[in-house]
Amino acid sequence: MSEINIKEYEKRCQELLKDDEVRFAGLLDEFGKLLAGGYNKDIDPRLTKDQHDTVCRELAARVEKRKKYDAELGRVKYSASRRDHVVIMSFPIYEKVIMIVAEPHINIDRLAFRIIEKLGSQWGEFFGK
Repeated sequence: MSEINIKEYEKRCQELLKDDEVRFAGLLDEFGKLLAGGYNKDIDPRLTKDQHDTVCRELAARVEKRKKYDAELGRVKYSASRRDHVVIMSFPIYEKVIMIVAEPHINIDRLAFRIIEKLGSQWGEFFGK
């Protein structure tokens, strides 16, 4: 496992929030606690703070559970769920996770590619490097 520079990921989350389709970009620890990032300033979060915190905890738990079959199936690059009002995506990074909440009309794979491109070098194998 590698240590994550929280200040660096704060910058990356702010960069991700410049995308018009991204409503929230945050780095979560393995328990779902927000370490960096947040909501775009001009966005209605649609959830109360308590609801949002619960969603973060549940997402972090799902990411952790998916690691069970990494040896057999390979590491998860990202996961996404499309809802009526938003798309929620997770990008595991070492023992942490980047959580993205995006507009419901997005092309999930295109957005994932743009996000992974901005996340950095640990994603080199995603691009075939």
